[in-house]
Amino acid sequence: MKKLFITLICLSVGVISAQAQGQQPAPQKAVDANAPKMNFKGGDTYDFGTIKEGPLAEHIFEFKNTGKEPLIVQNASASCGCTTPEWPKEPVLPGKTSKITVRYNTQGRVGPFTKDIYIQSNASSEGDRIQLHIKGTVVAAAEAPKQ
Repeated sequence: MKKLFITLICLSVGVISAQAQGQQPAPQKAVDANAPKMNFKGGDTYDFGTIKEGPLAEHIFEFKNTGKEPLIVQNASASCGCTTPEWPKEPVLPGKTSKITVRYNTQGRVGPFTKDIYIQSNASSEGDRIQLHIKGTVVAAAEAPKQ
């Protein structure tokens, strides 16, 4: 029984090693020095802190195209249906600013949250898309701290 167990482990390790050796590295995305770049004022993460349940929580991510070509945002989507992004439909010229508005529906979502927004554009980035993040804690309307 012990020999069978050791044999199975050795076979598993061998199969995993063979698969890893057969994989080709992902091709590097060529970086165009003139490509548009999204530079977000205040960073790519916004913390709402503690907010009360009920109203939509909204944050505007302002960005500047610091590249040398027009920036085109093809799409913006969120990690769940409770978060909705709104993005510019017109090209953002080099040196100009624009915004992505993100709304989070707090109704029925008491507790901490972290949501991601995925931006697909022609901007140069390390991956295929740019990610924005929102986070915070929703408290029941009756428990909300007075401001």
